[in-house]
Amino acid sequence: MNKIHADLSRRLQYVFSDPGLLERALTHRSKSQKNYERLEFLGDSILNFVVSAELFERYPALTEGELTRLRAALVRQQTLAELARGLELGDCLELGGGELKSGGFDRDSILADTLEAVFGAVYRDGGLEAGRRVILGLYASALAALDPRSIPKDPKTQLQEHLQKHSLPLPSYNILEVAGDPHNQKFVIECRVEGLPAPVHGEGASRRRAEQQAAAAAYEQLTRRG
Repeated sequence: MNKIHADLSRRLQYVFSDPGLLERALTHRSKSQKNYERLEFLGDSILNFVVSAELFERYPALTEGELTRLRAALVRQQTLAELARGLELGDCLELGGGELKSGGFDRDSILADTLEAVFGAVYRDGGLEAGRRVILGLYASALAALDPRSIPKDPKTQLQEHLQKHSLPLPSYNILEVAGDPHNQKFVIECRVEGLPAPVHGEGASRRRAEQQAAAAAYEQLTRRG
């Protein structure tokens, strides 16, 4: 394990039995075909499970919808990117020349995906309990700062409530395109909303993420128009 990886392991408070897993987790597809995408797929699921279980235990009085909104705030791209910057993950990334020149080492999407890949690597290396310790260790401050009385709403909820408030029909979401391999898919979603001159689009690694992005764009347009 080189010094960069050793320093990252120290910040994660986890030592890999198989350093190759960490190396893979830090390798972007622009650099190599042996990249982090499969580990990201795994890490996304582990993250959602660990955070869901922790919220379930911490807040026994919250409804399913309230827990879902809390989880969404914790696992969203922006939160993951902030945690990744705290780990100095951008300094550890293996990027191709084009991504390096375009600032990929500090792009929210790449940082968030890489951190999920690291979670997947920890799980593969040490099992679920190791993954849980690393995730909850990184999320300690964010979990402590959560205020269930002011639960943030995800973009789809914000859009739906805005439309209901103005007695408008609910939005419709349609898949326009699904590209890529099963473990590395890109969804393109169309969101149609009455009151907007044209559909808005969103992209993401899952249908849920693409719909949220489309809903956020639609909500921004509606509120800007008044």
